[in-house]
Amino acid sequence: MEIKEKYKEFLTIDDALALKRSDVRENYREYINSSAVQLLSLLDFDKHFVKAEGTKVYDEEGNEYIDFLGGYGALNVGHNNSEILKEIQKVIGLPNILQASIYNLAGVLARNLAIITPGDLKRTFFANSGAEAVEGALKLAKIASGKSKIVYCLNSFHGKSFGALSVTGREKYQRPFKPLLPETYPIPFGDDKALEDALKMGDVAAFILEPIQGEGGIIVPPKGYLKKVRELCDKYGVYLIVDEIQTGFGRTGFMFACEEEGVVPDIMCFAKSIGGGIMPIGGYITKEEIWKKAYGSIDKAFLHTSTFGGNTIACAAGVATMKYIIENDLPKKAGEKGEYLLKRLNDLKEKYPVIKEVRGKGLMIGIEFEEPKGILNTITAGKLSEVSKEYFASLVAGKLMNEHRIITAYTLNNPNVIRLEPPLTISYEELDRLVNALEDIFNKNSSFLSLGFESGKQVLKSLFKR
Repeated sequence: MEIKEKYKEFLTIDDALALKRSDVRENYREYINSSAVQLLSLLDFDKHFVKAEGTKVYDEEGNEYIDFLGGYGALNVGHNNSEILKEIQKVIGLPNILQASIYNLAGVLARNLAIITPGDLKRTFFANSGAEAVEGALKLAKIASGKSKIVYCLNSFHGKSFGALSVTGREKYQRPFKPLLPETYPIPFGDDKALEDALKMGDVAAFILEPIQGEGGIIVPPKGYLKKVRELCDKYGVYLIVDEIQTGFGRTGFMFACEEEGVVPDIMCFAKSIGGGIMPIGGYITKEEIWKKAYGSIDKAFLHTSTFGGNTIACAAGVATMKYIIENDLPKKAGEKGEYLLKRLNDLKEKYPVIKEVRGKGLMIGIEFEEPKGILNTITAGKLSEVSKEYFASLVAGKLMNEHRIITAYTLNNPNVIRLEPPLTISYEELDRLVNALEDIFNKNSSFLSLGFESGKQVLKSLFKR
């Protein structure tokens, strides 16, 4: 069949916009990921959303949902922020990708980043995602230091590309792709003694960590840990890479989470929310002397590049997003709203033993659930505990979605934790709606099994048959 004949079968953008939920599901199942469709449909998560604005999204039936997932921290300024879209319109028509030149907007965004990031961070490399930012940071540390080893934390998440995966601390994601990069060494998060033991090995280029482990279950380290990490890296001549991909740009109540303890990284990764939830953009920022050691000569200038990195539209989104965050004082508001929400959730914890712990900072909060104990777990030979570890949070998230129209999800490394990372523009009324919805769920469902609405029952049955 000739290409013109094949083209007759194409769907246009207008066709796509007219598709119904069943059509969307079928295309995704057939051409992208059938297992993902199966899992999402089990929990009735595969809704067809057709509109989004601020903290709200709408399905094809016109139902309104509050987004407490926030694109895993990518929507600090909300969905389709009108002020940012307006700013982006100003650059439409400029060269977006032109490799034989240098970019106006990239230089402006890099300058602005140097102004607002901690300490003497100055030189920026732009990529398209968090994983790419981590890849670039690892390469930078190795070439600038001339050393080969990387230390990282257990339970961490830095991405699923090959280098980033090599320093992501969950065996489930690493095992199928081994051997990964050599000379990578995991240590417990929050343990400065373990870090010092690792750094004593010598030949360590960098230690990479998240100020708060996001996918690990919203794990906050002990007070003073980051400051001690900085001291140890200085003592042993090791670069400190801080991954602010999820915590950055106001999420934790600070512009960057490492600022709470006055820590200045050697290299800082960013992504997610800098694009305003509109454009994919990521990168790292580093100190002048590190960049010069790595790429500060003509023969090294293009050792690490990205085709779309620093493109005009993405950088315009970055400039506009940072302007919006600062002018609206979103870091301060996130801190205040986070304190309010943590208090209300901890009040719930006192009433409902199913809640094991509530933790987080700012509007980066995790709710961890207790595993079931007692006779039900005994008679199912531990299967109930197994189900709880993998599916309890998703069942709660399903109730929130389908009965209360509140969007949440569990964390990747700890699926027994629901994450709350709404836009920083969330209202107190919407925070109250979330807490009231959770209370309603726990009031009506006194046990884990009673949460097994029809889709949950299918999950349970499949596991008990193993």
